[in-house]
Amino acid sequence: MRAPTLRALGLLSAKWVGGDASTVAEATGPVVRSLGQPRSSEAHRRATRECLLALAAVEAMLEDGNAGRGAVRGDRTGLVYTTAAAYGPSNRDFIESSSSGIHFAYTAPAGVSAEVAIEFGITGPYAIFLGGPPATLRGIWQAGLWLDSEECDRVLVLAVEIFDECADLYARAPRLTGRPLVEAAGCLWLEPGRGTLVFESRRGLGRRVRPPHREEGEMFGCAPLAAIDRWRRASARAPLELEGVWRGERARLVWTEGLTVARAGVAR
Repeated sequence: MRAPTLRALGLLSAKWVGGDASTVAEATGPVVRSLGQPRSSEAHRRATRECLLALAAVEAMLEDGNAGRGAVRGDRTGLVYTTAAAYGPSNRDFIESSSSGIHFAYTAPAGVSAEVAIEFGITGPYAIFLGGPPATLRGIWQAGLWLDSEECDRVLVLAVEIFDECADLYARAPRLTGRPLVEAAGCLWLEPGRGTLVFESRRGLGRRVRPPHREEGEMFGCAPLAAIDRWRRASARAPLELEGVWRGERARLVWTEGLTVARAGVAR
C-alpha cells in the first residue's frame, strides 16, 4: 500500500513536559510520571483530563505544522484514536462514584475522539483502536488505507495514555507493565505520500509487555508516536520501522521507498 507523508507531530509527554513532577502511588506501586491537570477554558469545564490532553496534543500538532485550525476542519479529514488506558479513570469513576458523567461505561473511549472532532470541526471518517503499541500501529495502517483509497485528504492519528487516577490498580500487576508509567498524548498528521507502507502482526508471544525503549518508561499506545519523534530528530530518512508488543501480539509497521516529511519540525 502507498505510504502517507508525515505532515506534523504534536507530542506531550511527562518525560519532557512533566520534568521531575513524578509521583509514587504506593510504596510497592509503580512510579507514575504525570502530565498533571491541563489548563481548561470555560467551554471545556466538564471535559475529562484525557480529553483536555487530547485537545492539547492536536494544538501542538497544528503548531508543529505551522497551520491553523481551518487546515484540518471538514469532511476530508479523518480521525483515528488509539488508547489502552485513557478510559480507565472514567470507567473507574462510573463504578465507584454516583457523580460520574459517564452513563454507559463502554462509551468512555469515544468521549476523547468526540471532543476532538467537535472542537476542531472534523467530520470525516473515524475509528477507535483499543490496546497498546500494536493498536496505534494498526491505526496508522488504517489511516494509510483511507488516504490510499482517497477517502480523505488527511488523517489525524491521536493517542492518549493517562495513569494517575488508576496507579494503585497498576500496582496490583507490576509484571504486566513497564516502569515508570509515563503519561503522554500525541497527534500525528498524515497526508498522501509516495512510499510503501507494510503492516505485520503475530500473536501467541506471551502476555508481558516489553517496551523497546525502557529508558523512556512505558507509554502504551503513545510509544509509536514517541518513536516517530525520535526518528524525526535523528535524521528523518527512510526507512522508518516501528514495532510494538502488547498482550501476546507483536506488530510491525514499515515505511519504505521514498518516505518524505512535509515539515520535520520539533514536536513538543
